[in-house]
Amino acid sequence: MSSTASHLDACENCTTALQGDFCHHCGQSAHSPVRSFGHAIEEVFESFWHLDGRIFRTLRQLLLPGRLAADYLAGHRTRYIPPIRLFVIVAVLTFFVARLAVHVDAGTFVDKTPAPPEVATAFKDARTSEEVEKARRAHIAPLETARATMPESMRFTMDRAIAKIEKQAAKRNEELAGLPAPTPSATPTPTTPPPRETDAPRGYTPVDIDFLPDFANRWLTGQAEIIRLNLPRISERPQLLVNAFFASVPSALFVLVPLFALLLKLFYLGSGRLYLEHLVVALYSHAFLCVALLGILLLTMLAGQMPDVPVVGTLIGLAIGVLLTWMPIYLLIMQRRVYGQSWLVTSIKFIALGWLYFTVVTTATVFLAIASLARI
Repeated sequence: MSSTASHLDACENCTTALQGDFCHHCGQSAHSPVRSFGHAIEEVFESFWHLDGRIFRTLRQLLLPGRLAADYLAGHRTRYIPPIRLFVIVAVLTFFVARLAVHVDAGTFVDKTPAPPEVATAFKDARTSEEVEKARRAHIAPLETARATMPESMRFTMDRAIAKIEKQAAKRNEELAGLPAPTPSATPTPTTPPPRETDAPRGYTPVDIDFLPDFANRWLTGQAEIIRLNLPRISERPQLLVNAFFASVPSALFVLVPLFALLLKLFYLGSGRLYLEHLVVALYSHAFLCVALLGILLLTMLAGQMPDVPVVGTLIGLAIGVLLTWMPIYLLIMQRRVYGQSWLVTSIKFIALGWLYFTVVTTATVFLAIASLARI
């Protein structure tokens, strides 16, 4: 074989004599991208389109219930993206889009978790002490109600807000009377005095769960204190909590997916399949769920761009409903196709497995939401 600037007679990696475009010993290409600019560009585009083609082929098969998992477990792997890589790609993409698509209205959130309000304008408009008192009661009443429903360790924000209103009311009374006036006391003030900013860390109640070791209770106590201090920020910018939650979901899935594979192993002990084979099924199952969720998020974003077109909104709502209905049906058909048991046995196992895993996911979601509060 003749040597050129970009095609060699011997493999540069293992020195084996070349008999084609690739080394039959190590598989390296006979074309050297560092010797030819044209081959360097060709290699970049070839790698991109090759990967791209595999992604589209893999996704096309993924949309057919159980087809991709059965094909991969049967040994037909070279045409598809490996399951772990596919899962990582779609999970990261899905929850990145979720952070863009899901927005929380700060005003609505603050109504539910009041933050220290700016009410100086209301007192400024008051012309008599009676009007000041009326405005003070109107602003304090909902805060008192919210405070009564909160745990003792989380009343710090409400106490600060109430103290701020009392101070503004007293200041306005001073302006009206031209001399210092006592703070109005028609509405009972909180029994717990508003702590100073430096005293805030002393206001929490240590977590003490009997069945947990001391180090776990200490860790939970620290997390609870961080959450308490974060509440004012969340009240002002609730989107921080949404972003932190969705950023944590892919990491949580790396624990949940192997757990789901373990449940499959337990439910199909007689199937003769190894744990790693169940893990492949679990990865493809969750990859499909991520793709379906991504579709729902994109449809929701599309509906938000056309709020004044009722027909489009109706069609998008119908499409989202179809996707939500198809998700459990897809998983049932996939389970039936991969494991080959009767519809009756598959349905019973699917319901039991689904209920158990749903309980685990719900618990994980609650803990993830709490952990997200401490990460902001």
